[in-house]
Amino acid sequence: MTSASTPKIMKGVQMKNFGGPEVLQYKTDLPVPVPRDGEVLVKNDFIGINYVDVYWRIGMMGFAPGGIIGREAEGTVLSAGPGSVNDLQVGDRVVYLAMGAYAEYTAVPASTVYVIPAEVEPGVAAAALMQGLTALNLTHKICQVKKGDWALVHAAAGGTGLWLCQLLKAQGAKTIGTAGTAEKIQLAKENGADFVINYHEEKDLVKRVEEITGGHGVSVIYDGVGKNQAQNNVDVVAKDGTIVTYGVASGIPPPISPAKLAAKNVRMVEPAETAVMRTVGTPLEFKKWCDKLFDAIIKDKMNVRIHDTYPLSKIVTVHQDLEGRKTTGKVLVKP
Repeated sequence: MTSASTPKIMKGVQMKNFGGPEVLQYKTDLPVPVPRDGEVLVKNDFIGINYVDVYWRIGMMGFAPGGIIGREAEGTVLSAGPGSVNDLQVGDRVVYLAMGAYAEYTAVPASTVYVIPAEVEPGVAAAALMQGLTALNLTHKICQVKKGDWALVHAAAGGTGLWLCQLLKAQGAKTIGTAGTAEKIQLAKENGADFVINYHEEKDLVKRVEEITGGHGVSVIYDGVGKNQAQNNVDVVAKDGTIVTYGVASGIPPPISPAKLAAKNVRMVEPAETAVMRTVGTPLEFKKWCDKLFDAIIKDKMNVRIHDTYPLSKIVTVHQDLEGRKTTGKVLVKP
């Protein structure tokens, strides 16, 4: 299948070297990719920005400089290469998980492309896909909570944090969030957190968690912050509890003594971004988890908060705002 309207050049962002936001170079003369066997070419309408993009940019993820980063976008199928494309059609409105999203056009494996339900408003799919699948993976596969369990969510007003608060609420957990401003605290509460601690103002987070839980501690911790909360996590996790570190926004956590974990029989899990990809690693699995995600959005009225939508030409500002903790919910970019 082919569209006659595919241009030869496009706008996009190349990463020439590892480093700060300035290494992201906006270009207007990049070649439009040609889909290979089993791939489709998507014209991107909304590009999802994730904190893991920072890790790719600074070299934590092993990506070779010179290419285009970005892991998700929604748009329209324009054409396909040879081979199976999972019944996708030219003109389908889709969302995908694949590298190379910081561009007008991306050639992506058809196995990680999902047709967006008609009820979903433009932009919502790109805002929901990666963070929503991550949160579903964390709460339904990596560590399930039971009704009445105490859970702690760091960075509760971030994109994944807001999803975690809502999903934990739906599972009947009692959730404590952490955030750094009054606006973020309110947002976390509106999305399901029962208590929210301002980590800039609270001098003793461990003591506050003990007060909230009546000395019990929390059964599970979902930590996208990393280094800054590592010791607090060990101190507040309950006996037989689980610490899930899924991000390192403040740096890589220092090694934790096995003896400290063993004292409370604590399980520590550190799923990488690839854990989500493994969860949705086959076309059937990808569709199954996307079905769950969009059912939650449509039927359960999950709130997909979009912080703002920037032009792709402002990608350096986007990364500066993301790292400067100036955003809540999801950041989108339009080519």
